[in-house]
Amino acid sequence: MFVEHLSLTDFRNYAAADVPLGPGPNVFVGRNGQGKTNLAESIAYLATLGSHRVSTDAPMVREGEDAAFVRARLAHGDRRVQLELQLNKQGSNKARINGSPVKPAELPRYAHVVLFAPEDLQIVRGDPSSRRRFVDQLLVQRRPRLASVIADYDRVLRQRNALLKSARARGIRREGLSTLEVWDEKLVGLGSQLIDARVALAAELAAPLSTAYAAIAGADHAPELAWALSVHGVDPEDGEDDRADTGDLSTADLFRTALANRRSAELDRGLTLVGPHRDDLLLRVRGLPVKGYASHGESWSVALALRLSSAELLREETGVGDPVLILDDVFAELDADRRARLSAIAADYEQVIVTSAVEEDVPAALRARTVRVEHGTIVGVDE
Repeated sequence: MFVEHLSLTDFRNYAAADVPLGPGPNVFVGRNGQGKTNLAESIAYLATLGSHRVSTDAPMVREGEDAAFVRARLAHGDRRVQLELQLNKQGSNKARINGSPVKPAELPRYAHVVLFAPEDLQIVRGDPSSRRRFVDQLLVQRRPRLASVIADYDRVLRQRNALLKSARARGIRREGLSTLEVWDEKLVGLGSQLIDARVALAAELAAPLSTAYAAIAGADHAPELAWALSVHGVDPEDGEDDRADTGDLSTADLFRTALANRRSAELDRGLTLVGPHRDDLLLRVRGLPVKGYASHGESWSVALALRLSSAELLREETGVGDPVLILDDVFAELDADRRARLSAIAADYEQVIVTSAVEEDVPAALRARTVRVEHGTIVGVDE
């Protein structure tokens, strides 16, 4: 799969933009703050239904406007698919596929994109929410129906937290809060699906992660990833570890048991303390946690390897070709060896999009087509 044409209206700093793209390497070049990353962000949003830079959609709508529009023509072999997304500052977003209205959650079925940006260092160095977000976006790309599971879980979690806070304020104890059991079952039903999907994905990522890391770093430092789950008695958010033998219990049964065990603490704090919103993806190299122990180069290699292994999973399971690989302002941060290794990996994808403030930072093999950007305007395309 590759993007043939990208059109933006009132997206970020673009009043309007039309960008022709082709298979193989495409480079967006311009000084910092001109809008290169905005182009990459718009393409990736179609695949992940989220931004790698902000957690809400409003900042992507140009100042003074109520909505932004992203339109992309995708090539799937001999077939062409036109995607359109309307991002609204208020209210629900809207989408169309080949002119027909659809739910935005349908877009990832057609748009397969993997984006790596400097912000991805937060996946390995930041708090657990960064790692959860990385995994959940990949889950949505592979199984679009999980977008509704995640959204419904977040909604139930907010309502359950509101009930706990109200009970705390009124001094109600566990025996006087029977309505909480209704929300418990909804939380367990949705949360168990998400936990199981996350654990399965981590297992699938293990082998391609190891391969990608060795290809980037030029060494095998035995990268590992595994979930620390609150339903097992581990709470990475609080640093607690009260895990017990779980036997052969299902995730749902573990969830119910953990909620019962933490009920008093939840009422004391007015907060849900068990569920996938409290879990963490643990990353290790050389047997040590990446966070706090890995060097700068190792951290970059792990973050890159996570994205490349994601791309490899998408490549293996879809029948529409490679995902689009986007490398946003990456090469300036890498040493010469890692630049060369990453360039060799990227050149193997059907389409790769690179952004850079300095054209010479991008290896020559990835400079087949150059799109020049100034102040939210496409000023030239060199081929």
